[in-house]
Amino acid sequence: MRRVWAFLLPLTCALAVAVGCGGEEPESGGAACRPYRAYMGQAGTKVTIDGSIRDVEATTLERVWEAFEQCTGIDISYEGSTDFEASLESRVRAGNGPDIGFFPQPGLIARMARAGLLRPATAQVRANAEQWWSADWRRYGTVDSQLYAAPIEGNVKSFVWYSPRLFREKGYAIPTSWDELMSLTARIAADGVKPWCVGLASGAASGWPATDWLEDVLLRTAGPDVFDQWVAHTIPFNDPRVVAALDRVGAILRNPAYVNGGHGDVKSIATTGFQEGGLPVLERKCGMHHQASFYTSWLPPNARVAEDGDVFAFHLPPIDPAHGRPISGGGNFAGAITDRPEVNLVTAYMSTPEFANNRARIGKVISANRGFDPANVAEPVLKLSAKLLADPTVTFRFDGSDLMPSAVGAGTFWSGMVDWINGADTATVLAKIEASWPPG
Repeated sequence: MRRVWAFLLPLTCALAVAVGCGGEEPESGGAACRPYRAYMGQAGTKVTIDGSIRDVEATTLERVWEAFEQCTGIDISYEGSTDFEASLESRVRAGNGPDIGFFPQPGLIARMARAGLLRPATAQVRANAEQWWSADWRRYGTVDSQLYAAPIEGNVKSFVWYSPRLFREKGYAIPTSWDELMSLTARIAADGVKPWCVGLASGAASGWPATDWLEDVLLRTAGPDVFDQWVAHTIPFNDPRVVAALDRVGAILRNPAYVNGGHGDVKSIATTGFQEGGLPVLERKCGMHHQASFYTSWLPPNARVAEDGDVFAFHLPPIDPAHGRPISGGGNFAGAITDRPEVNLVTAYMSTPEFANNRARIGKVISANRGFDPANVAEPVLKLSAKLLADPTVTFRFDGSDLMPSAVGAGTFWSGMVDWINGADTATVLAKIEASWPPG
């Protein structure tokens, strides 16, 4: 019925000469439609979008553009899948791809753009991106000096989720250094609770949460410049500093005394869905969970996110003070695969502050859009994330695996982390990923 309504509302507005819509002039579409006047005139058209956003988050995503659909008559059909990254290119080549892709990996944007499978951004999208997004964020959607995909949302990945009640009852303090974090980890284990809970399963994308662990630690041990060299492959994937960083992660994730609270043993990490990975924190069966700001989307609706609530988060502490307190993060970019007026209008809308703020109000998702209003998110963790993304003094680095060639970043890196958590040697896993890096 929602799809039918999306088509009928503009028609109804046009025919209701006597009363109009919302008491406004018939052709205006009513007061509620004023933000969408620039996108009208496409009644009866359909735009398909594919992405990796799914389940609960996909349901809220579809609510974000309901008013846009009702006012413009453009029917937006979204499909989220676990194999989006792996299957999109072949589907587009076969002629059955979507009109728009929501790309979480700039590396995939680059590969498809260079293969001629993405349309360059329209003039309106370019103008919106220039006005509302920083040069760094525009760069992630740019290939060979041409913008192909504008950002639609952002997130901060450098968070540790915990139970305020557990910390209060046991007298635990929020760690401000890595040494304090490891001391806390040992103390929680001594108190009979597994300190960490982790889930790596995500369909074809299984393994990505472990890549976030490695990248956060590498930023803190080797610094942002080495991180950039690693992502650009000007140093080998298995550089000794990367080996040392993954071994440091392994001191937590491969220690049976420290994982996998509420789920099982070390190997249960590979089979636990990332959505469920941190939920034992709420039951105090697990002390901490490393996950991004978007994890609020996977918490139960009645879970209160606050310093005195059911769950809260702190910034993953630094390791080497010389590198400050860097943050890693990610986001999604909307790139057009087809070129039709209604498709171009949808991508234009999604590059605006209006879309970013609607997304925040409905879907608990933040944005680095300059027009984003943090008042649209209630949770303190999301407010903090938005503040960090907008702070020019914070060293921000986009998720490394998302910037790498997709054969690595969305391929061997992900699968390699699953092999690693299942017991494969650190040096062997990283050498295998290094060998998979595309030539050129």
